[in-house]
Amino acid sequence: MARLPYLTRADLPPEHQDLLTRDIALFRLMTHSPGGARAFSGLGGYIRNKSKLDPRLRELAILQVGWLSRSPYEWSHHVKIGHDFGVSDDDIQALIDDTAGKPTTLDVNARTVLRAAREMTVQGAASAETFTALQGLLSTEHLTDLVLAIAFYCAVVRFLATMQVDVEPQYMTYLERWPLPKD
Repeated sequence: MARLPYLTRADLPPEHQDLLTRDIALFRLMTHSPGGARAFSGLGGYIRNKSKLDPRLRELAILQVGWLSRSPYEWSHHVKIGHDFGVSDDDIQALIDDTAGKPTTLDVNARTVLRAAREMTVQGAASAETFTALQGLLSTEHLTDLVLAIAFYCAVVRFLATMQVDVEPQYMTYLERWPLPKD
């Protein structure tokens, strides 16, 4: 159960009601700080809608952060979003297998992006070896956008966990299909 009440559009002054155009639990909780919610939406919107980074790779990186962080909200939402941007069910299983050190059929780009996301999530930074590998695969703009996306979603999962944001019922099927590890 969330640590603060979920707000609705009616709870907000007119100048902030647009913050709940996308009515999800994360935003309903974050709007306790309208300025923070607006800033969050700005960077999140850039990452999702304006970055030129391959959206499938972006979503795989975000899913890796959610998986490693054991974030039910992040994982379930980005399985759905990932599907919208070309992540297949086979990709999701391959991410799970790759994380466990099992062989997969993922291409070198996807495996390298997942490795970077794992290192940034667990160690706080990508290793020199991984960064060099990314430089061989991505332009500097795409590489920068990938690092921004991973770092941003590392922050998101910490917000979700601390505020105990609930997963909406329509996203529970993704957790049932691909349950997070228990540790």
